[in-house]
Amino acid sequence: MNSKKMTVAVLLGIVVAVFLLGMNFYQKRVQNSQTEKVSKAENRMVRFHSPSLGPSDAPVTIVEFFDPACETCRDFYPIVKNLMKQYPKDVRLVLRYAPFHAGSDKVVKLLEASKRQDKYWQTLETILAAQPSWASHGSPNLDVAYQAAAQTGLDIKKALDDAQAAEVEAVLKQDVEDLTALEVKKTPTFFVNGRGLPSFGPDQLASLVAEEVAKNKK
Repeated sequence: MNSKKMTVAVLLGIVVAVFLLGMNFYQKRVQNSQTEKVSKAENRMVRFHSPSLGPSDAPVTIVEFFDPACETCRDFYPIVKNLMKQYPKDVRLVLRYAPFHAGSDKVVKLLEASKRQDKYWQTLETILAAQPSWASHGSPNLDVAYQAAAQTGLDIKKALDDAQAAEVEAVLKQDVEDLTALEVKKTPTFFVNGRGLPSFGPDQLASLVAEEVAKNKK
């Protein structure tokens, strides 16, 4: 390698190193800021209306801020379910709404309305399974989402009527207030016993859950 190529390679290496250091610094700064927010507002993590799956007295709680139109949320759903299967007595899941995508607020309201027919989780899983067919970013086809929800046996007309209730609107409003206060800016965002992931990924989530489960078994 001649000296010119060597110089270019060194400069590129420096640029990459500076970029990675900058990214690491930024991620830590965001995480520290969010951790501080959570510590000062623990009551914003779980609300009485929040859908919950798993033992209510589980020592480890995964709080997930999710958007029903979010592709990554769809990808993570079976990952979280597998973690719960791995720790059936130790982990519960609490869902919070973060309707960042167009039309997601209406799907969230439908999900809340489905509780009144005791079909929340069936409706959620059906909506997620059908997501590629209705959740086109910027122009969601909500009729397709509603048709999918109806496949669970949900009385879709009643559910859409119930979705207009003031109580349902209040749930959505509260979740949006909480995600804003907690600086949740993307979905899915996970907290495990109030702790955010050190970096995003399924392995990081599994590791943090395992750490909290082990801590509570001591």
